[in-house]
Amino acid sequence: MRLALWFLGVFGVAAAVALFAGNNQGTITLFWPPYRVDLSLNLVLLLTALLFFFMHLAWRALAALFAMPGLARRWRIQHQERAIAQALLDAISHLIAGRYVRARRAAELVLDRDRAMAASGEPLTYSARLRTLAHLLAAESAQVLQDKQAREAHFHNALEQSASRDAQEMRDGMQLRAARWALEDRDAAAALTGLDDLSQGASRRTIALRLRLKAARLARQPRLALETARLLAKHRAFSEIAALGLLRSLALELVATAHDTEQLLAVWQQLDGAEKTTPEVALEASRCMLQMGGDVDIALAWLLPVWERMAEGAGTLTDVQRIKLVLGLQSAFALASGPPQALWLKRIEHAQMTNPGDPVLQYLAGVTCLQLQLWGKAQQLLKQALPRLQHAGLERSAWAALAELAEQRGDTVEAAQAWKSAATTGIL
Repeated sequence: MRLALWFLGVFGVAAAVALFAGNNQGTITLFWPPYRVDLSLNLVLLLTALLFFFMHLAWRALAALFAMPGLARRWRIQHQERAIAQALLDAISHLIAGRYVRARRAAELVLDRDRAMAASGEPLTYSARLRTLAHLLAAESAQVLQDKQAREAHFHNALEQSASRDAQEMRDGMQLRAARWALEDRDAAAALTGLDDLSQGASRRTIALRLRLKAARLARQPRLALETARLLAKHRAFSEIAALGLLRSLALELVATAHDTEQLLAVWQQLDGAEKTTPEVALEASRCMLQMGGDVDIALAWLLPVWERMAEGAGTLTDVQRIKLVLGLQSAFALASGPPQALWLKRIEHAQMTNPGDPVLQYLAGVTCLQLQLWGKAQQLLKQALPRLQHAGLERSAWAALAELAEQRGDTVEAAQAWKSAATTGIL
């Protein structure tokens, strides 16, 4: 359709020109004394059109002649740019492929060509970013090749180039790479220093938080590592199971840094609610509190959430956690006296009635009654629990408690038999 309309337009113009030129009787007279020249109007129009056409051609020819130096300059720049782009691609390709010597040479070739262009008075508009990237690639290759001197030289040159306005966005990336290099060299202090120099936005990126977590663990700073792991878990950088395991292990490391009760209380305040109710963390913190001779009531308060999880039913705690909880409560009851034990006895009896076939709860109720001097009830519960206890430590402790009860009654034969059973438990 468009072609048909174009032909119709051409035919219309041709018809109009034919009508105008065919019946045009006009003339143009030129007076040049003593001469007179009469020219047809059609001829004048034709000559005018030809004159315009040739002048246009001449102008185009002159413009092309004067543009040749610019075209030559543009061709040289394009040629150099293509060579630089090729060298840069070679550097990246060699680095990915593990050919680090070739990658370093290609990056240095990029720098040489860029310097040549700058020396010729034709610097690239993106020269700062190009030099920054080339230095960074060369430094990365030098890091793998264990050439620390070359790596530092290229890195400092890259930092200088990144001071330019168009290359400032690469500065954070370079500092992240430097932090990773420091971690590879096992220099946690340098890695943390480099990460602290990041901008506020870059320091909260996932890659920066991962590096900070590794550096904090390498520097044995569990508090910083725990705070960083919380941020990573909040950003969903780990799976839910991996995040729980990591936070648990870091919380345990933080608890292990306490050397007295005041430090332990300070560490406990730094933990969040989920970490405080984690069985392993609560059990370890209460054990440390009792071992340091701290407040028994505080240790029992830390164990209360774990006990409530255990009292909810089977499956909430593992067997190892249940045994540790029972041993921790037993140790706390041995140091406590009065109302706390009586209150816990009510809780233990309620849990025992809910799970009457649980030998661990029967054992715990028995040792609690023993601490409260309820001798008959303690003996009954311990004897009921003994045949079903699967843990050698609990079984040995139960026999020892029965031996103490027999000695208090004056039954030396039964006491000797109980002590013998306690001594031989776990040997076979």
